[in-house]
Amino acid sequence: MNARLDHRNPLVFDTHELGRRPGALQRLTREIDAPTDLGIQGVIGVPEGTPVKLDLRLESVMEGVLVTGTARALAKGECVRCLEPVEQQLETDFQEMFSYRDADDRGRVKAEPADDAEDDEDTLFIEDGLFDLEPVLRDAVVLALPMQPVCQDDCPGLCSQCGARLADDPDHHHDAVDIRWAALQGLAGSLEDGEKDKSGEAPKSTRAAEKQEK
Repeated sequence: MNARLDHRNPLVFDTHELGRRPGALQRLTREIDAPTDLGIQGVIGVPEGTPVKLDLRLESVMEGVLVTGTARALAKGECVRCLEPVEQQLETDFQEMFSYRDADDRGRVKAEPADDAEDDEDTLFIEDGLFDLEPVLRDAVVLALPMQPVCQDDCPGLCSQCGARLADDPDHHHDAVDIRWAALQGLAGSLEDGEKDKSGEAPKSTRAAEKQEK
């Protein structure tokens, strides 16, 4: 069973004025403060308390109330390449059916009990004439936001060696030294020293000993 809805919640809407007259319409505009974690956590989202403008169209049908709407807000995050702050004006459309629990008693064919249990998991219901738009809004916002936000399409990111932002210094680079080549250069130096020892001139210590013998 769903928890009893609180009409004071800004994302809970009342359908009593609309009634259960198929074809009846109601248009609503409401500005709310964004709830917590509205977006893709740790990536980009609408910060808690940010104004979210909702334009809704409520249509009464046999099964319940069909809600069609648009949400507008400012989303914030950070670039996945250079970690700079990113802002994006968000505008997303959504549509959802909120069903009456007794809708099957009003002419629809009843499903089997097992099917009822499965359907209830995915069905949003009207409770005492109220419906909660929050789960619909969350899904719409997540689908509208980029999974990998960037500050610009061609952002080059950060330097892998020092972390400098490459967009600020296009000519940024490091003179890389391959440690494998450094080892080979050291080996080459040792070989050159050995070749000098094998030349026609004997080492100084050997020449001094020869002088003493004479």
